[in-house]
Amino acid sequence: MKQNEYQILKEAKKVILAYSGGLDTSVLTTWLLEKGVGEVVCVSVDLGQVKDPDKLKEKALDQGASKFYNVNVEDEFIEKYAYKSLLAGAKYENLYLLGTAIARPLIAKVLVDIYEKEGADLIVHGCTGKGNDQIRFELSIAALDPKIKVLAPWRFWDIKGRSEEEAYAASHGIKLDFTKEEDYSMDENIWHLSHEGLDLENPENEADLDKILHWITPPEKAPDEAQIVEIGFEKGKPISLNGKKLKGSDMVKALNKIAGSHGIGIDDMVESRVVGMKSRGVYENPAASLLYFALEKLQSVTIHPEALAYKQKMSLDYANLVYEGKWMTPLKEAMDIFMEKVNENTSGSVKVKLYKGNMYPAGIFADKALFDEELATFEEDDVYSQEDATGFINLFGLSTKTYAAVMKED
Repeated sequence: MKQNEYQILKEAKKVILAYSGGLDTSVLTTWLLEKGVGEVVCVSVDLGQVKDPDKLKEKALDQGASKFYNVNVEDEFIEKYAYKSLLAGAKYENLYLLGTAIARPLIAKVLVDIYEKEGADLIVHGCTGKGNDQIRFELSIAALDPKIKVLAPWRFWDIKGRSEEEAYAASHGIKLDFTKEEDYSMDENIWHLSHEGLDLENPENEADLDKILHWITPPEKAPDEAQIVEIGFEKGKPISLNGKKLKGSDMVKALNKIAGSHGIGIDDMVESRVVGMKSRGVYENPAASLLYFALEKLQSVTIHPEALAYKQKMSLDYANLVYEGKWMTPLKEAMDIFMEKVNENTSGSVKVKLYKGNMYPAGIFADKALFDEELATFEEDDVYSQEDATGFINLFGLSTKTYAAVMKED
């Protein structure tokens, strides 16, 4: 198998490399050419994380790439990927907001577009054989074009770890922009920033938030005064911040700063990877955490009770599909239709109070609220007859009474 993959590389005239400029892809650009690939085209997919595309281009070309693309898709990412996951309330293992998982299908889409434009022979990525991303990339590429060959050198090359990668980089004059002591494995886009590796690998170790966090102020260092923000929604989609209409990417950028300054959005979890192992990571999701919280509050007063209960069940299945790389599947697309239907009345606004890592509802204003103050009041009313509850309980509890009576006879 190893020889076959080396032979495929040797015969490839042009390869598309998913390029971030980190350790793996920096090494891969040079390594692919060393193994006989004719031409390496580096493709950076910008989901809001690329600070200096010109510097990234210079780095890729210095490492031997024949061409470099930086494709900015942050607006598409928020509107068509992050907001869909938000609408579904998708949280993997009831916590992870899927910041990496929702990005991979869009990155795959861009890679396939460049592959077709360049007339390439292969797509290569730098994911390891232990992770989830290899699955997400390759399932998405297969869904877009099942004939495309995809290779992941981590699954067959002779380099056995990050230390050997760093040694390879040093021996080949590849400049790295970090020190080993600070080299957490990070994935960043406009929706989240993840940290894995080093001392985080052992769940017994408390995360050193002062060292780890880039976006979020540790809660104990957040301001002593609370701040209230108001998020406007239309059919479950965020549309305004404090009364000002904003497109998705601008909304997320603004909320990342606001919520992050108050210590909002730190998730430290041990998750179950698709490949079967447990993995610990620290995620920064300030805007995402705030939007999930606000939308859930609005949904609590706009969605029919049975529909809400079913949506909450489906949210877990939706999250599992996305986590496993099955974004481009008929079931997931059907779930999106359900989520849009169930949220058709989820319009209005929610005020949220932010204080030292916590969020509190400060007012829910729905255009079509199913909450009726006259029905819910503890005071006297003219719309609800409390005597009706007696007959209702008799019928509702009939099966329980029947079962209990039979068991008592035994």
